[in-house]
Amino acid sequence: MWNLIQLVFFRFAAGGWIPPQWFEPDLPLESDRAARKGHLKVEVVSHCWNYSHFLVYQLSSVVLFPPKKLDVIMTVFYSPEDTKTKALLDFFSEQVVPGVSWNWQPLPKQQLFRRAIGRNRAALATKADWVWFTDCDLMLRDNCLDALAEVLKGRQDALLFPEIERTTDLLTENNPMLQAGSTEPQVLDIDTTSFTSRRISKATGPLQIAHGDVCRAVGYCRNIRLYQQPVESFAKCHEDRAFRWLLRSQGEPVSIPGVFRIRHVAKGRYSGNETRSRLRTWLRVWQSRRRDRMHN
Repeated sequence: MWNLIQLVFFRFAAGGWIPPQWFEPDLPLESDRAARKGHLKVEVVSHCWNYSHFLVYQLSSVVLFPPKKLDVIMTVFYSPEDTKTKALLDFFSEQVVPGVSWNWQPLPKQQLFRRAIGRNRAALATKADWVWFTDCDLMLRDNCLDALAEVLKGRQDALLFPEIERTTDLLTENNPMLQAGSTEPQVLDIDTTSFTSRRISKATGPLQIAHGDVCRAVGYCRNIRLYQQPVESFAKCHEDRAFRWLLRSQGEPVSIPGVFRIRHVAKGRYSGNETRSRLRTWLRVWQSRRRDRMHN
């Protein structure tokens, strides 16, 4: 009950009804953030639980479209209990890609299930100029990273996001695209002809690009205890909204190509009885169709 009360409170607070300074007083002033140019370093922070058939496309996108104008640290939080993801990461550890370093971060699954725990750890420890917090169903394809290098130079914003992403319809688990990702570990390309463009209005969960100085100073919802507590099943990611609130920004849009995301009906990271799973699926489809109508 106490956790539910906290959840309601922080959703209310993140709507702008509570001063963010109460929970994060150390946000660096824009003038105190480095306006770095030259050859930048970006850390991409993802996490995976039972989603290796999506993660394979994300990691492959970096191999197939390696950056030339910046260095990338690919950080993935995972649980060794997820043996398919562990095998996939072992495979990609052997892939040598100029400008890319692999950074696999194992966590007990109870910590992995609260996404903000890994994100907070990565934010506080990062050595990068910028950190892209994302999900494992997002790909960084054609010229994405090199275009990002150009738009980041000299910027001091707390939070950015790509203004356009290309997505699939909601796919079921028997879709050939998802089935292909379920085979043995490999570098795997994807047919992008079925993806359509969507305009983004704020820095949502997989599209949050934060300044490195901000990350090192404030982490990721570090002072909200609820969002740093391990849980027994995958927690819904309300902390994305709180992060924007704490940074006093919905994010500034940037124009970069090659941002692709697979949308899918089934939520393999969740567990529960069949009735609950069907309800979640119905709600997910309804919410997705509603968002699509709003974007059109």
